[in-house]
Amino acid sequence: MPAPVIDWILAEWIAGRVAGEGEARLPALELEPIVADAGARVIAYTGLQPAAPLPPPEAIGRREWVAANLSSTRALLEPMLERAADRLGRVKPAAQLWLGAAGSSEVGLLVGYLGKRVMGQYEVVLLPERADDHRPRLLFVTANLAEAVRRLDADAHEFVTWVALHEATHAVQFGGVPWLQDHLAGLVRELLAGAEERMIRRRELRLPKAATVRRVGRAALRADLIGMVASDSERAAMDRAQAVMAVIEGHAEHVMDAVAPELLPSLPQLRRGLDERRQSQPPLSRLLSRLLGLELKLEQYRQGKIFCDEIVRQGGQEALRELFSSAQALPSLSEVNDPGAWLRRRM
Repeated sequence: MPAPVIDWILAEWIAGRVAGEGEARLPALELEPIVADAGARVIAYTGLQPAAPLPPPEAIGRREWVAANLSSTRALLEPMLERAADRLGRVKPAAQLWLGAAGSSEVGLLVGYLGKRVMGQYEVVLLPERADDHRPRLLFVTANLAEAVRRLDADAHEFVTWVALHEATHAVQFGGVPWLQDHLAGLVRELLAGAEERMIRRRELRLPKAATVRRVGRAALRADLIGMVASDSERAAMDRAQAVMAVIEGHAEHVMDAVAPELLPSLPQLRRGLDERRQSQPPLSRLLSRLLGLELKLEQYRQGKIFCDEIVRQGGQEALRELFSSAQALPSLSEVNDPGAWLRRRM
């Protein structure tokens, strides 16, 4: 059996060291009733009805989050990286040497950095072959929640309820929209296939220079789609993926703010504090965010919320229900930035 392209054990060790354990602690909170109430309110507001009960909430530490996400990342990326390496011909030894040495560190640093920031996650399974024995999970990283509560000087129960509304919305989205998981998985497969072909098309008949190997490996490991995508069809796939993610996250942001006012007296302060926290990262964190593409991601999510807010303002709850009526009803990337165009097309 060939050795994996990435040393995942090393990557997990690095990620664990970067993430650490976190010093802040939440007061004792019962997650199950908070999430159950959040789920019921989200279902009532959105009209989406999950086919099965929502996953039970799991209070986990940073290292458990790291392990779970590295497992998912490995399942998603390793087959593509190994196929690409096998097809690189004379480039393969140099590419595999760089990926094994530096790639493990890059994956570990990325996941470790995120492990210090993620507060909640609905872990959706994007590979059909893993769906039967890897059910979706609803994860809450308690150290990060506690740190946010401390920094924002927030009420712990209110803040956790707010985060629970966001993650419960994701669970309701994927549980109540039968085609959404397969649609997103198809886009991911399309992007990975395009990345693999892009890597192969760039190979040279001679051994590459070190800079070439670094560029190809870095693009694959960071999911740097701009660096890997070249053709019009690949760019179109990326636009569709960006639009879907903006809608999924923007819908969750819209729902949490629409449902929360009667639950959370301090909602305006929570929203303001969280937005300020996103804008006032230390210089090193802002640099890492730029390098990892996270600032672009946050901008897409912000625009996704604006899109959902606007279609509800103009079209009411019917517009929000239309949004997930079919894959064809999803907005294009240009429509995400122009809600009126989507409303004219669908309503």
